[in-house]
Amino acid sequence: MRSHARGHLVYAASGVLAVHTERGTSVVPANRVAWTPAGFTHYHRAHGDTDMRIVFLAPSLARLLSDHPAVFLASGLAREVLLALTGPRNYDDAAPGYSGSARSRLLRVLVDELRETHEQPLHLPEPRDDRLRAIAWMLHATPADSTTLAELGKAIGASTRTLSRLFRDELGMTFYEWRTQLRIHHALVLLAEGHSTTRTAYACGWSNPSSFIAAFTNIIGTTPGRYRISRNSAE
Repeated sequence: MRSHARGHLVYAASGVLAVHTERGTSVVPANRVAWTPAGFTHYHRAHGDTDMRIVFLAPSLARLLSDHPAVFLASGLAREVLLALTGPRNYDDAAPGYSGSARSRLLRVLVDELRETHEQPLHLPEPRDDRLRAIAWMLHATPADSTTLAELGKAIGASTRTLSRLFRDELGMTFYEWRTQLRIHHALVLLAEGHSTTRTAYACGWSNPSSFIAAFTNIIGTTPGRYRISRNSAE
């Protein structure tokens, strides 16, 4: 784990990235950008053949974005700015040809583009309560597990009402929403590694491919099949 004095944006020109911070995990598929504010300990993990691009922001620009880790949709313009400011599989200031003032203007355009989009539901918050952490550990290990919250509560010695309240108060979502988010994270990784839609659906706990496609489309904005095609074409 590391932290930086400046906040930074991470973009996967190809492949899929996972950004792990003390607050949770953000999965960054194609056409998404992960934001990590200054001072947050974190590490990156690549899945598939990933071309990772990183851009650091000065405090004057960083304060225009959220003060917590987040994922944003990358518009066509934002994507081109990110690619222009970085080199393949390289980091900030890697691409020559821009003066300091030109870089500053491009970075402002990039931040303006991100501010125009809504945060994407791709950040999976990390629980702090020991009871929720125990549940999270079990479901991370077996995302296809369809054990109910009541059954999980019996295993760890907590009531359904208590666990439901903890999910809502601590993580800002229901248990069902959190588990769906977890499964989508695993699905993105499996698709990046070349698995089919059908195999991914069953491996991540959906009873059939149709229900998986519906849930994936609702969160990612495109079907798994179209997502794989767009990811492969970007590579």
